[in-house]
Amino acid sequence: MSLLHQESQEEIDDAALGEEFAKGSSHLVRAGVIAAVLVTVVVAIVVLASHKPPVASGEIVQVWAYPEHGETSGIDANGDAKSPESFDQVLLFAHVKLHNQSNVPLILQNVLANVRLADGVPLSVSAGSVAQFEEAFLAYPKLDASHGKPLAPHTVLDPGQSVDGTAFWVFRLTKQRWDARKDWLPDPNHSDPGSKSGLNFTFSIQYQQDLVLAPQTAVMEQ
Repeated sequence: MSLLHQESQEEIDDAALGEEFAKGSSHLVRAGVIAAVLVTVVVAIVVLASHKPPVASGEIVQVWAYPEHGETSGIDANGDAKSPESFDQVLLFAHVKLHNQSNVPLILQNVLANVRLADGVPLSVSAGSVAQFEEAFLAYPKLDASHGKPLAPHTVLDPGQSVDGTAFWVFRLTKQRWDARKDWLPDPNHSDPGSKSGLNFTFSIQYQQDLVLAPQTAVMEQ
C-alpha cells in the first residue's frame, strides 16, 4: 500500500467548490459595501439639497399695538344722516428689517400678521398699502410715535439688498380678544418659529418659500 495519499476526484471537486464559494462571498461583501456607500452618498445629497439656506433673512425690531373703540360719524357716503355704529379694532405696526441673501431678485408679494386667539383659532391679516399707512396717521395723530418709513407690501429686493421699514395692519378685534391671544410652539416642518407674544409675521416671496419671523421683544401697547 502506498504511503502517499491520492486525492479522489470527489475531494478535488469539493475543494474547488469551496474556493468558488469563498470568492463569491467576497464579491457579495464588496458589492454590499459599495451599495451602502452609494446609499449614504445619495442620502447626503438629498439632505443637503432639502436644507438650502433661506433666500431671505430678517428681524422684527419692534411691534406697537393700538386698541381702538369708537363710533362711526353718523353720516353715510352720500352725506345723509344715519345711526352711529360702534366698532372695535386693533391698529398694529411692526418695524421690520429684511435682507436678500440670494443671488436673484426677490419680490415680496404679501406680508401677513398672524395671531392665535384664545380658542386656538389662527387669524391672519394682510398688511395695508403705503397710502393706508399714511391715512392711519392722519386719522389717529396719537400714532405718531410709531411713524417711520413705510414698508411697501410689494417691495423688490435686489441680491444682497436690505430694507428697513414699518408695516401696518388692522385687526377687527376688541381689546379683550386681542389681549387674550395665545402663544404657540415652533413648528420646524412648516418653517414656523412659533411665538412668545401670540403673534408672528409671514413674508410671502414670489416663487420662494415664505419667511416667517417672530418678535423677540414684548409688544408695546398704548
